[in-house]
Amino acid sequence: MLIDARTIPEEETLETEVCIVGAGPAGLTLTRELAGTDIRVVLLESGGLDFDQNTQSLSQGESVDNHFDTLESQRCFQFGGTANFWKIRLGNNVIGVRYVPLDKVDFEKRDWLPYSGWPFDKSHLDPFYKRAQVVCQLGAFAYDAEAWADADTPQLPFSGNVTTNMFQFGPRAVFTHESREVINQASNITTYLNANLVEIETDETAENVTRLRVACLSGKKFSVRAKFVILATGGIEVARLLLLSNKVKTTGLGNQNDLVGRFFMDHSLVDAGKLIPSNPDIFQNTALYDLRRVNDVPVMGKLSLSEEVMHREKLLNISTLLFPIPKVYQLEAANSLKTLLSSIHNPQVRQDILKHIKNIVLGLDYILPAAYGTMINRQPFIPSLAWGGWSYIPGKEKRFAGFRLLQLAEQVPDPDNRITLTADRDRLGRQRVKLHWRWHDIDIEQIKRSQDILQQEIARAGIGELQLERDGNLPKLIHPGLHHHMGTTRMNDDPQQGVVDRNCQVHGISNLFIASSSVFPTGGYANPTLTIVALAIRLADHLKTVMA
Repeated sequence: MLIDARTIPEEETLETEVCIVGAGPAGLTLTRELAGTDIRVVLLESGGLDFDQNTQSLSQGESVDNHFDTLESQRCFQFGGTANFWKIRLGNNVIGVRYVPLDKVDFEKRDWLPYSGWPFDKSHLDPFYKRAQVVCQLGAFAYDAEAWADADTPQLPFSGNVTTNMFQFGPRAVFTHESREVINQASNITTYLNANLVEIETDETAENVTRLRVACLSGKKFSVRAKFVILATGGIEVARLLLLSNKVKTTGLGNQNDLVGRFFMDHSLVDAGKLIPSNPDIFQNTALYDLRRVNDVPVMGKLSLSEEVMHREKLLNISTLLFPIPKVYQLEAANSLKTLLSSIHNPQVRQDILKHIKNIVLGLDYILPAAYGTMINRQPFIPSLAWGGWSYIPGKEKRFAGFRLLQLAEQVPDPDNRITLTADRDRLGRQRVKLHWRWHDIDIEQIKRSQDILQQEIARAGIGELQLERDGNLPKLIHPGLHHHMGTTRMNDDPQQGVVDRNCQVHGISNLFIASSSVFPTGGYANPTLTIVALAIRLADHLKTVMA
């Protein structure tokens, strides 16, 4: 059942076997895996079912050394977590997000990448990825292009140096709504909303968690005692909670080697430039790279350098997405339409004019979604990662001039990119966080080298010309970070090199675990959610075993 924590008697102590902190994709997956078992579970969520600005203010913090968005804008303190921020339209009134597993190379210890290497390889995680596909309501665990391409949607004819692989897309309602119903009906699960973890208390040696101190913004305070505690509050907040819990260990829990909060990573979004095709017929043969449904599964192709190239050239992982560029006169028409419509206040008149102009201006149906936004005003024309459906438009070779190439890039794990605490405090009296985070020369040079190789391979395949666009000598960053917070409690079996072991247990603490992308040693280019869900399923299995 779901309970508003503000209704709990003052200073009440709740007793349970497992306490999960955070009702985002990680915490909800873990809770669902334990639903219906004999294990009693308490789930604590800072927010409620609806967005509340007062609760959201608890996510405020300071960001330095970068041009990042505010920390408040990239985290969501609400049931469902950041799934509430997902916004890709998948058709049939479904809104969701892209999914893809990490690649095999992402798990490897790479001699050219400092601090790389997971405690296990990808094959170990594959069974949990398959189960994560079901949780996230995706298709089969198949991300090779061969599973989705056919004679009408072929792969681009690259050599083995460039490969086509797929993204899949799933609905956000899995976490924002459906999980709520599942756990609400489970007799062994009790969810407390508006419940904020203030401190993790331990015994005098800090080897066992003894109690969680919890507070509501209303002023209500209570405690939770549990045999096992799992932090599932995201890459920034997990580190913050460990650092805040410093009564026994002054540096914070799990921080005996000064690793908590370090190695913060994110993915950058890069504009690689324009692909000018050698033949306009390419638009008839590139539907594989559009966001569309195949056997009712939303998928989208992407380009990657092969693992052989990455090893040979000592490169980080990067993926490339293709978005068609409307011809210039179409953009001018869309801007004219935007000006015209802004001067007309009658909705019906606006609708009639829109209907007629759409019939006159070739290809305007593709541009209209951006006509009211800022994308039209950008130079050069930059599409949104959420765009899709262009392959269904007739006459594509007359409507489009080329492709804009957007890239998602891996970042080198760096101990100086980190989360620390500030003197400023939130409404509950907890110190806020400061994010020290920037991209380094090695990150930048890796992106440039990958782009150079892709440019050569496009020319070699006879596809066209990739006109690389740089900001001086630097890659053209659209955004340095996509809010994929990773690495702040990294996984390593050696406590000198990681905060948690391979089972996501905090080193030195018998009953404290972490379910979050904060445990990623490296992040590849993949959106982290599928791996987060897979690791949560794996952790649930581990808990069932140790509690049997």
